[in-house]
Amino acid sequence: AYLSDAAIFARRKKAILADGHFGDTSVWLLGQRRWVWLQGCVRTSAEAEALERIIRSIDDVENVMNELKVVPR
Repeated sequence: AYLSDAAIFARRKKAILADGHFGDTSVWLLGQRRWVWLQGCVRTSAEAEALERIIRSIDDVENVMNELKVVPR
């Protein structure tokens, strides 16, 4: 299960950057055994939900733990 982690990490970063809507967020992702933890701060709950959807859509991701904190401007 750990062998796929590096490939998942590369795809998740590419997917988030390609979306282009998260420039004013402070987000980091942790992962182990096909599980991904979203941590950090976003401006809205919609951003948190969108990031979770992006990560869930990546092949081989089994679970996403959304621990993002919403911090409005």
